[in-house]
Amino acid sequence: MSEEQPQKQVENVAGPSQEAPEGAAGPSKSALKKQAKEEEKAKKAAERKRKEDEAKAARAAADSVDVSSGSYGILPLHQSQDDTPMLPLKRLATVGSGDVGKTVSFRARLASLRQQGSKLLFCEFRQSIVSIQGLLELNENDSGKPLVSKQMMRFCSSSIPESLVLIEGVIQAVDRPIQATTIKNFEVHISKFWVSTPVAPLPIQMDAASRSEEDAGEGARKLVTIGLDTRLNHRVIDLRTPTNQAIFRIRSGVKHLFRDFLDARGFVEFETPKLQGAMTESGASVFKVTYFDRPAFLAQSPQLAKQMIVSGDFDRMYEIGPVFRAENSWGPRHMTEFTGMDIEMAIDHHYHEVVTLLEDLLLFIFHGLNERFGGPGGEIEWVRKQWPSEPFVVPEKAVRLRFSEGIQMLREAGREVEELEDLSTEDEKMLGRLVKERYNTDFFVLDKFPLKIRPFYTMPDPHDERYSNSYDFFMRGQEILSGAQRVHDAELLRHRMSLVDPPIDPSTMQDYVNAFEYGAPPHAGAGLGLDRIVQFFLNLPNIRLATPFPRDPGRIAP
Repeated sequence: MSEEQPQKQVENVAGPSQEAPEGAAGPSKSALKKQAKEEEKAKKAAERKRKEDEAKAARAAADSVDVSSGSYGILPLHQSQDDTPMLPLKRLATVGSGDVGKTVSFRARLASLRQQGSKLLFCEFRQSIVSIQGLLELNENDSGKPLVSKQMMRFCSSSIPESLVLIEGVIQAVDRPIQATTIKNFEVHISKFWVSTPVAPLPIQMDAASRSEEDAGEGARKLVTIGLDTRLNHRVIDLRTPTNQAIFRIRSGVKHLFRDFLDARGFVEFETPKLQGAMTESGASVFKVTYFDRPAFLAQSPQLAKQMIVSGDFDRMYEIGPVFRAENSWGPRHMTEFTGMDIEMAIDHHYHEVVTLLEDLLLFIFHGLNERFGGPGGEIEWVRKQWPSEPFVVPEKAVRLRFSEGIQMLREAGREVEELEDLSTEDEKMLGRLVKERYNTDFFVLDKFPLKIRPFYTMPDPHDERYSNSYDFFMRGQEILSGAQRVHDAELLRHRMSLVDPPIDPSTMQDYVNAFEYGAPPHAGAGLGLDRIVQFFLNLPNIRLATPFPRDPGRIAP
């Protein structure tokens, strides 16, 4: 009984599916039609999927063939592996009409990328302040153009800006000038794109570091700019901006012009020691260091050494080198280390021979800077885009005033100034404005400073003991040069040392005093601040912008 009952149940369940009950109706025509449509729809869907799968497989097969293989990627570390002679890489500054149609290779920064659809990629490449547009175009089968695969397009479009890239391509002329780059009439059609030096994420962005406050705008829509401290903390990146590329080329130009002028007039360049056994100047503004088992000082100026060189019968000498001042000043024109440009020369009859030479030197530098860097698209223009300023007004002939004349001009303008006291920074700036109004010049000279405010080695005025044979030069109303006729008589020098408060013991500077015991010609000289010349010529708001790695009381790195 237990075995038969389940069998009957199974038969009862299965029965209706095998045989319809007698008299039951079959599917309707509409149901059959609907069923047919569904079957046709399913058939079409299956066919569509089959075709999609075939297309996908075809694309995968096509992608597996990279027609640009060997034309892009990341290069291995450059270790000078191959010394086979090769042509130099192209400098973008030399690109011209003679390069059209030619294949060139160059290394540059990848400044920016802009993709247009899936087939075009525009790149901006930068060398210093020169930039060119690059075009990468998808092309997998046209033998008349560079072969560029989808894989190459994907690689290039994902490259990180500021990477150093090695590019090969053909220079082509363009129909319309390109606004975004300095090279307006040509672009490079890229055939090879290698990343030679990848970069980490940047702590500051180049567009923000290059932006002026005016371009940043105001209010809620103000764009990001970079503050001075942040800029200096990341100076390596900041130096890449076109503005800084221009500033430091101008700075280099000042040194070249300084040397050119003096070399042509028989001067000899020297390097004087920066570790000294005695202070160059009186006062506390000196860095004291330990020199093995005895104290020493960082040179406050090359003053002592350059006078000794003149005493050694080098009648005309100059130097460009570091100067150290332990002044706890945070002002926009002061640093604890700066670059000095010094001269010293024997005089024939009067110290004004040196003043005139220095005037001619500065005018030569100013005119030279305008000629070398002042043309359309030149470095001066680049600087003014970020730091707007009026052009530095250079006179045909330097304006030279006596210190007493400057005092009189200030008093007439309502300033309360003492006749024999030094000028404050605000007094200097005011005098600069007054001179500009009267003489239409941003450059002038003050001569005959009061003796009591000048160093001990300054020669007194022979006609008025209150004054001295000393002078300062000014740019935009701020001092950039200080100089004088020097005391070249040992006895007078000792006397002048005794008048300093506190007095200077000649035995602490015996080598210096001996130079005049052994006979020195009458001579005069000056110290010029390179950093200030650059700052005031370009009217930069802070001297630190004119110095690659500035030092001040709060900054000793980077």
